[in-house]
Amino acid sequence: MNQVLVKICGVNSAEAFDAVVAAGADYLAFNFFEKSPRYVTPAQAAALSARYVGGPQRVALLVQPDDAAVDAVVAALQPDTLQLYAPPARVAELRARTGLQVWRAVGVSAQSDLPTGTEGADLLLIEAKPPKGSDRPGGNAASFDWDILAGWTPGFDWMLAGGLTPDNVAEAIARSGAPAVDVSSGVESAPGVKDAALIRAFIRAARG
Repeated sequence: MNQVLVKICGVNSAEAFDAVVAAGADYLAFNFFEKSPRYVTPAQAAALSARYVGGPQRVALLVQPDDAAVDAVVAALQPDTLQLYAPPARVAELRARTGLQVWRAVGVSAQSDLPTGTEGADLLLIEAKPPKGSDRPGGNAASFDWDILAGWTPGFDWMLAGGLTPDNVAEAIARSGAPAVDVSSGVESAPGVKDAALIRAFIRAARG
């Protein structure tokens, strides 16, 4: 069985960046959505990323971005991957335009919501649908019934996100069969403040 891959999202400080690198995460993501408490500018993300050459792959999270926003992030950060909240057609367009790997987030609440294809993305992040009235398309620390993923073999790369913590990630992996997991608020001591001990604990639990 392959080791579960781990992505730590919403890195916005030197302390958080160093903790994620030291803990050995596979992916490190910067959040460019201004309504998020984890928001960073392209310049801030680039400065943080420059603290260490190599290590986790850099992921840029963008919500319904226009071309100018994408260009600014790509020029400053030179990410490995774009993670998008955008329609499939826009995802495919930006994948072709930038030449980068592109992931797309998909909200689910029932088996009928599970996608049957990636529609132009390289990987899908499967998370809970946003709560009614939410001003954020994802990253709401909400989980869903992981059992709806049991036995799901989509034939493409995917990652489980939403509401994961060091205490529940092992159960989530066991029930869903997720090959990769994504966490943000679940390893924070306060909104937008990453906790090094929680980051280490999450990665240990995910890989245990």
